[in-house]
Amino acid sequence: MEKRQVFSLWYFLGAFAVLLLIQSVLFPTHTETLAYSDFKMLLKAGKVADLAVAADKITGTLKTEGLEDTLPPEKIGERQRLGGGQHRFVTLRVDDPSLVKDLESAGVRFAGYVESKLLATVLSWVVPVLIFVGLWGFLMKRMGPGGGLMEIGKSKAKVYMEKETGVTFDDVAGIDEAKEELREIVEFLRTPQRYRRLGGKIPKGVLIVGAPGTGKTLLAKAVAGEAGVPFFSMSGSDFVEMFVGVGAARVRDLFKQAEERAPCIIFIDELDALGKARGIGIMGGHDEREQTLNQLLVEMDGFDTNKGVIIMAATNRPEILDPALLRPGRFDRHVALDRPDLRGREKILRVHAKHVTLAGDIDLAVVAAKTPGFAGADLANLVNEAALLAARKGKDAVEMVDFDEALDRIVAGIEKKNRLINPKEKETVAYHEAGHALVAEDRPRTDRVTKISIIPRGVAALGYTQQTPGEDRYLATRAELLERIDVLLGGRVAEEIVFGDVSTGARNDLQRATDLARQMVTQYGMSDRLGLATLDEARAALFLDGPVMPGRKEYSEHTAEAIDQEVRQLLADAHARVSDTLSGRRAQLDALAHLLLENEIVDRAELDQLLAAGDDGPRSARQEPAEAAVLNPISNRSENPE
Repeated sequence: MEKRQVFSLWYFLGAFAVLLLIQSVLFPTHTETLAYSDFKMLLKAGKVADLAVAADKITGTLKTEGLEDTLPPEKIGERQRLGGGQHRFVTLRVDDPSLVKDLESAGVRFAGYVESKLLATVLSWVVPVLIFVGLWGFLMKRMGPGGGLMEIGKSKAKVYMEKETGVTFDDVAGIDEAKEELREIVEFLRTPQRYRRLGGKIPKGVLIVGAPGTGKTLLAKAVAGEAGVPFFSMSGSDFVEMFVGVGAARVRDLFKQAEERAPCIIFIDELDALGKARGIGIMGGHDEREQTLNQLLVEMDGFDTNKGVIIMAATNRPEILDPALLRPGRFDRHVALDRPDLRGREKILRVHAKHVTLAGDIDLAVVAAKTPGFAGADLANLVNEAALLAARKGKDAVEMVDFDEALDRIVAGIEKKNRLINPKEKETVAYHEAGHALVAEDRPRTDRVTKISIIPRGVAALGYTQQTPGEDRYLATRAELLERIDVLLGGRVAEEIVFGDVSTGARNDLQRATDLARQMVTQYGMSDRLGLATLDEARAALFLDGPVMPGRKEYSEHTAEAIDQEVRQLLADAHARVSDTLSGRRAQLDALAHLLLENEIVDRAELDQLLAAGDDGPRSARQEPAEAAVLNPISNRSENPE
């Protein structure tokens, strides 16, 4: 890559010094202007050394010795300016017929000349202008693409030549199906005649969609690295500027460069910044972004894939893209990247742990089992955090305890060891988390509790209960969702039973329980009263949390009231079930809370021992669920956010 030069004030200072040098060489340093009468006086006194006579002026040199005796007193200022030696002067010529005779009598050497005004004009005006224009062009060139107005319509794409991406399919793990889909693109770029001989055409465009951190950009770079072709990388936001027409010009320039370097790959990251559906903005069809999108559509229609130019794009918001982008002939193939499953997470961990010194007892399969819902970027961050923690402690290798601590930092936040909590609040937090854990252990279909902590973490979390699923889950039954609501309400109900009062610590639990109950009623059709109708008001984004935009209410106020009643009924029933459970396990609730107050952290082994000592057997003696999960999984921890 060409090194980008930094603009400096020294450029201007250097140009100014050059101008001063030119002026000192081409022009006299100082010329005294004299009246013609003074000139005649000095001529008679023999103080004129030589002169040149032009049509309208006389220039020459004075002998400055003894000038103070020649000039009158009123010329004292001029006498002070004149030093020793000789001095240049100029005077306006008048009609004086005796001038030549006076010069001859004084023995002054003189000559006539014709003054060229054109040369003076060129030297005084044209040369400085040319110097400044040349300096300006030099600075604009040094500032690089996009630094000057001449480069504003040029593409800002970063070009990685040949193997410079540094990424191959060996660096991409956990998304084997997507890799197989893109191997065909690689084979076409390597051996295009294999497909052309049967009349087949490679897809013009490949759209990679998926949640943030799942490896969309990494996969595109791996395709370029495997194929060994130039890789043009550009973000969707790089096309649009404040000047009208710049985005369209950059699109044209990008495709022109790509055709010149074919075969190659054009990769547009965050395509939704450029390809949002038209007609939504307030500017209508004159919006600069829409003009850029129109130019992209035209360019994708106009080029031939047989030239070896493949367009790849990535986005995590495919639902807002313009339909014209997604039709066959433009982005023909769509590759969806889901969050990795258990085996995929283990493979991703092995890729990121290649350059990390691991202890001999590290089992990455166990780490993968503790990280459900983590994307590739999350797992990379986990490995890096564990390595940093081990280095901070001066260890020679990363141990399992470092991975556990790193996981706690990512999931629950940084441990706040210096936060002072009064004994009453600490006891409330202990019973709150103990309630979560006991309800989770009592319900046969919930995730297994692996750790309980009352150490403050993050911004406002005073404690948390960590649950780890035994397997990857993609569906959930109504009974499983009801049990999840029970676990969320366990902390609030434990406070009611023990203290006869409630705190603000259950805010996050109540919010998640309410959301889950409303999803059961409005999205999953799990309400006997409302039946199978879907009554969701807002369409959620496919790969992002939260709705894209609020939807229009498609039901009556009577139905809305029925939804609220049904949600409240689900929560009330769950409250009653949890009250019965914790009342029957009051001894275990007290024992677990006291153990938390004593140790602050209770792991799985200590929890099994406590449960075995009670009336009920441990969780392992009861029936384990076959499979359970939801399409929108609930977090595997319960926080006390206040």
